[in-house]
Amino acid sequence: MILVFKHFFYKNYVGLSLWPFIFIKNHTLKNDRELINHEKIHLRQQQELLIIPFYFVYVSEWLIRSLIYFDTYKAYQNLSFEREAYANEGSKDYLKNRRPYSFIKYLFLRK
Repeated sequence: MILVFKHFFYKNYVGLSLWPFIFIKNHTLKNDRELINHEKIHLRQQQELLIIPFYFVYVSEWLIRSLIYFDTYKAYQNLSFEREAYANEGSKDYLKNRRPYSFIKYLFLRK
């Protein structure tokens, strides 16, 4: 389910997935196929990690990478979950062919 909630977002962020919802900044973004696919990839990640552990792992990885890079945005960009979603958001069939826990292969890659 896609919900529009413009006050939920910071700076340039326009979408967020919190199981089972996708929140977007404005109505026009409902037509942005890449953004919606990106957020659907996050919903699949959340589902396979049983939702609550996903958030724990996501925040933990972000904290560790923030210490590594001394830059919270670069840490965000290098999260395994985000790297998988950004790398595959343009592929409309990605979720049909995606193997479980595919984010793991992005865990040790660096930009």
